[in-house]
Amino acid sequence: MPSVRLIFAALTLICLPGVPVARAQDASDWDAQAHTAVRLISGSIIKTANTAFLRAGIEIKLDPGWKTYWRDPGDSGVPPTLDFSGSGNVKSVTVLWPAPERFPDGAGGNSIGYVDHLILPLRVAPQDAAKQASLQLRLGYDVCGNMCVPVEANLTLALGGDGAEESAIEKAEIRVPRRVALGPRQGLAILSVRREPGDAHDRVVVEVAAPEGAPVDLFAEGPTPDWSLPLPEPAGGNGTRRQFTFDLDGLPADAHAEGATLTFTAVSGDDAIEVATRLD
Repeated sequence: MPSVRLIFAALTLICLPGVPVARAQDASDWDAQAHTAVRLISGSIIKTANTAFLRAGIEIKLDPGWKTYWRDPGDSGVPPTLDFSGSGNVKSVTVLWPAPERFPDGAGGNSIGYVDHLILPLRVAPQDAAKQASLQLRLGYDVCGNMCVPVEANLTLALGGDGAEESAIEKAEIRVPRRVALGPRQGLAILSVRREPGDAHDRVVVEVAAPEGAPVDLFAEGPTPDWSLPLPEPAGGNGTRRQFTFDLDGLPADAHAEGATLTFTAVSGDDAIEVATRLD
């Protein structure tokens, strides 16, 4: 039978401020449903001069031939919904989005998203860096093959700052588009964005620079999620310069294109950039 001294010591340790009451985890259990499975994974703690945050991620596996959607799903589809409000000792969660791809939606248009396997990196800022943080995520996402299936999952993960999935999260972060300025630069670049008169709507023309012969794709987003801009389409170019165009359609009823800040994501092979620019 444990001695009174040992029992007292254990109770004291539990009650000390800053001592975790839950054991840190490398990953949550998989939530497996039809054609998909999802879990939370844990990485390391990152400290800078001004802040500290914990690396984590949302890992999604999809059956062969099935896909899920980016934050902007394109011509059809539903973007994921992520609710971290039930988390403990968490001030904020920043979701990073690896470069997506476009694929036919089966209805004559194109969607934007991911196939096979996906990790969405997370940067978790704790309220109190001296105490343990825990994630609680209510996740909604669609998976689509010949038909689309809505999925809901509830996931929890106790973070400790030394999770074994650090390498997998780092690899996913490499695929997150780098934020760069509009204009010429070495390698992949968005050189210019201009608005031109069109028929029913004005047209946006975007010039992209990429290594000669490299595949290039471009996605456009409005200043708020209720903008539903068409996918930019290739419109010529040669050598290292490519043009994409799209009509300024899908704006909210009270929105104006002039002066709005649009975000462009250019993807070329393993490289991807993100440019925010004001539309004059």
